[in-house]
Amino acid sequence: MKLTNSDIEKIKEEIEHRKLVVRPKAIEAVKEARAQGDLSENFEYHAAKKDKNKNESRIRYLEKILKTATVISDESKDDEIGLNKTVEIYFEEDDETEKFKIVSTMRGDSVKGRISNESPIGKALMKHKVGDRVEIKVNDNYSYYVVVKSIENTGEEDTDTIRSY
Repeated sequence: MKLTNSDIEKIKEEIEHRKLVVRPKAIEAVKEARAQGDLSENFEYHAAKKDKNKNESRIRYLEKILKTATVISDESKDDEIGLNKTVEIYFEEDDETEKFKIVSTMRGDSVKGRISNESPIGKALMKHKVGDRVEIKVNDNYSYYVVVKSIENTGEEDTDTIRSY
């Protein structure tokens, strides 16, 4: 997975928070629920165990990502599409204009208007400029064209969170 230095720092912060804050609370919740008696019908115990396991699973997932990550940096010029830039794109086929932000894979969330630089559209748009007509190749049988209308260097924002799995 390709991550920026900022992505790596956010992942490290989340791991630390989960280990130092979430884990002790989860362990305590399991202990308290266990103390309530019969575990076979103890909903609180099962829910607490599930939360604890979910936290541990997220920690393992994030640690694995850090071990296998490739660090990338954005070397796009101010007038080129690159990471953490918001672009307005005209879709010729649909006669519609959309605005979205190009982000690293771990921050991608199309519902929130954040498109991964590894997605077909993100990959195709990188380094292009306003006015460029770009072919977006979805697969061997289908592609479409867009025109770059604007590029805004919005930078990294607090809402650009690390994606869940």
